[in-house]
Amino acid sequence: MTAIGAMLGLLVAIVLILKKYNAAYSLILGAVIGGLAGGVSLPQTVTFMIEGLKDVSPAIIRILTAGILSGVLIKTGAASRIALTIIRVLGENKALAALVLSTFLLTAIGVFIDVAVITVAPIALAIGKGMDFSKMKLLLAMVGGGKCGNIISPNPNTIIAAENFNAGLSSVMYVNLIPAIVGIVFSIFLVHHFSNKGEKVTELLEVEDTSHLPSFASSIIGPLVTIVLLALRPLLGIVIDPLIALPVGGIVGLLAMRRGKQLKECLSYGLEKMSVIAVLLVGTGTIAGIIKNSTLKDVILSGLDSLSLGKSLIAPVSGALMSGVTASSTAGATLASASFADVILASGVSAVWGAAMINSGATVIDHLPHGSFFHATAGAVEMNLKERLRLIGYESLIGGLLALMTFVCYTLL
Repeated sequence: MTAIGAMLGLLVAIVLILKKYNAAYSLILGAVIGGLAGGVSLPQTVTFMIEGLKDVSPAIIRILTAGILSGVLIKTGAASRIALTIIRVLGENKALAALVLSTFLLTAIGVFIDVAVITVAPIALAIGKGMDFSKMKLLLAMVGGGKCGNIISPNPNTIIAAENFNAGLSSVMYVNLIPAIVGIVFSIFLVHHFSNKGEKVTELLEVEDTSHLPSFASSIIGPLVTIVLLALRPLLGIVIDPLIALPVGGIVGLLAMRRGKQLKECLSYGLEKMSVIAVLLVGTGTIAGIIKNSTLKDVILSGLDSLSLGKSLIAPVSGALMSGVTASSTAGATLASASFADVILASGVSAVWGAAMINSGATVIDHLPHGSFFHATAGAVEMNLKERLRLIGYESLIGGLLALMTFVCYTLL
């Protein structure tokens, strides 16, 4: 199948997504057009699409079960308690650093990055009003922390990248720890030196009553159990699949907080959030099947060779490009890992580092306006479109540094 056909199908999907058509259907239609334009028959096109979907189906199951932990953290108030504790401990003098660390920790333990920002936003606005910070400064702090947490978390983007490379989830999370720490330091530096111009906080969002929230100690038990279970594979050779580790962590956390009566509510919320991702991955898998069976990979490799760049760069570059196409780190990591894993592994990159580089690369431009993250985060702080657009370059700096640091760690380690 020709590279031009695959690129045409991808372009059709991008245009439809930009026009606000359903992303999953846009990707499926793009896959059909890509196969036909690439020179294969309709039956063969459908076969490639189904093969692509089969490649991501194990990850879809794991992502659905991951919703249990996410639902527990959000619906019990555990996520809010964790954020409030970090901000209280660091105090007003380090308020911006506290916002970075709060969203970092929430995403690192398995909360969606947009949900993490929405959770912390009311607290951030209260801080901003008291200290006269602009909304842009506050949102940049939260997004920066969230991006750093997202590359070491058991979130869908990490799960799908690890799955497509057949790498251990905990190992993929672990090797991105140094880039995440560097990213945190850079985010705090960037936010402190970011201009305080722009719209200031005039009205506060309603802050939830914190009297009903669980304690910090009980709130953190669920994520800790999950991390310990996932760490058994690299430490002791005991394999606990994420399909088991994530829901077990959620259930243990629920019991530790004595919120067993909220189980149904947590399950419903988690399934609702993860179902959106699962449906998106169906569309993403179909077009990944087309790309994988086309010569697009060879074109990209030739381009890297002509620029005298190593073939190992295809991992972060493909992650960045595909996340920009879909404006989603999850969809970007899916497309890149499903389409290019074989080529990356053949170039000598290990499965763990290939997945890690794609995962960090997927944070570079996943915040573009045709995706939901851009609008959800703007709505979280009631920011106008013009100011939200101004943050894109700074967000890309943070994502770019994360991708660069993962590549540097790969070359040095």
